[in-house]
Amino acid sequence: MGRYVIRRLLQMIPVFIGATLLIFLMVNVMGDPVAGLCGERQCDPATAAQLRKDFGLDKPVWQQYLTYMGHVFTGDFGTAFNGQKVTELMATSFPVTIRLTIVAILFEIVVGITLGVVTGLRRGRPVDTGVLLITLVVISVPVFVTGLVLQLLLGVEWGWIKPSVSPDAAFGELIVPGLVLASVSLAYVTRLTRTSIAENKRSDYVRTAIAKGLPRRRVITKHLLRNSLIPVVTFIGTDIGALMGGAIITERIFNIHGVGFQLYQGILRQNTQTVVGFVTVLVLVFLVANLLVDLLYAVLDPRIRYA
Repeated sequence: MGRYVIRRLLQMIPVFIGATLLIFLMVNVMGDPVAGLCGERQCDPATAAQLRKDFGLDKPVWQQYLTYMGHVFTGDFGTAFNGQKVTELMATSFPVTIRLTIVAILFEIVVGITLGVVTGLRRGRPVDTGVLLITLVVISVPVFVTGLVLQLLLGVEWGWIKPSVSPDAAFGELIVPGLVLASVSLAYVTRLTRTSIAENKRSDYVRTAIAKGLPRRRVITKHLLRNSLIPVVTFIGTDIGALMGGAIITERIFNIHGVGFQLYQGILRQNTQTVVGFVTVLVLVFLVANLLVDLLYAVLDPRIRYA
């Protein structure tokens, strides 16, 4: 296990470098950030040259990347064009998005897996057909439509929630935004769990456990569910980074000042330091989540061993 973890950590290094390099190159071709700083009026040549020098934009792209990565390993993610440290923006936005992601993941785990188990055990029955239809509708409807409809009904028409989340963004205020953010992933988790349960229900080890006279609940939880959760855990693990990075729409709808809000502002204002800094952290989150998922395999299935 120890050697496997070390090997995986070493494999993460080239992936991290390649991902950050790709993002850095893509962000640098979005446009001229100096032009974004000056707004609608064009900067005079002297001001533009000074700004490029101040932010290191007068150097070749490869040199900018090496300088940036050197600063990243010291904990310096650069300075936004408004003069604020990117780490300060992270300190205020990441806790909000982490809370929102936790709420979304809880919906996926509790609601998605529960519905998947129920429909997988009752495949072909009315409850199975109903859940499949509902999940198909959820997958088909765009997230921004779901968010706006829930905001209009629950926040404006019925007054059950605040249409806009407060700056504190407490867990109670993030329940509906978290449901909106998790809606599509929740539907996929339900369908994936259902399929996995239905397939493993016909396996030999399940029939053997039933033949031994084990209680139905123990057969489901101890044997069937643990083996069926492996693909589900894989999906949820990879979905963590996607939820944090893909919260732009949800955060815009409910006015949540999290990672998605900062990324949107950075792209809108062509603020390369902010965009690259936030995406760099999201890459790390994605890599760590994948490592933890791989380690959870051995917990779910004792037959899995790491060399």
